[in-house]
Amino acid sequence: QQTIVSITQNEFLFRLGFVSDLLMQLAYFLLPLVLYRILKKINKWLAQTMVLSVSVAVAIMCVNMLNHYAPLVLINHSILDSKQLENTVLFHLDMHSKGYHIAQIFFGLWLLPLGYLVLKSGLFPKLIGIFLMIGCLGYLTDFVLYFLFPSENQNLSEWITLPADLGEFSLSLYLLFKGVKSQKSPKS
Repeated sequence: QQTIVSITQNEFLFRLGFVSDLLMQLAYFLLPLVLYRILKKINKWLAQTMVLSVSVAVAIMCVNMLNHYAPLVLINHSILDSKQLENTVLFHLDMHSKGYHIAQIFFGLWLLPLGYLVLKSGLFPKLIGIFLMIGCLGYLTDFVLYFLFPSENQNLSEWITLPADLGEFSLSLYLLFKGVKSQKSPKS
């Protein structure tokens, strides 16, 4: 019942969270398209794989957002009794969390080609590429632990995904503050 009260009392924040998450998905969809233009010269197939992985993750997350929004619809339009309503709301919020972990497969998979391309490009510090590639394994391991060994995952998740966090954060900071060296065309 406390969850329903919290959502009802903070409906605008709940809606803002929903819209913010969808905007994040839009940005996440656009990011590899920009990186593709920068990195396709290194290996076009890997750059395409990177874009495809993110596209799948974004599709999963956008569909999963229905689980985020469902509690609001149920609370405002439900014919369920209070216990059924509470259970159904909690079910959708739990499914939303699980949906994130399913999408994490593809969040992880995009880091492997991205990390390799960053490593080989000469445009970024090599350490960022290494963190990204290790981060791929971290995300995939976290996914497996979440579904097969949930009690173990709670203790390990932050540590397992740390390389991905470091790689993604470092790449973001590097792009924001340093940028990418312009590549000059050879003179003929």
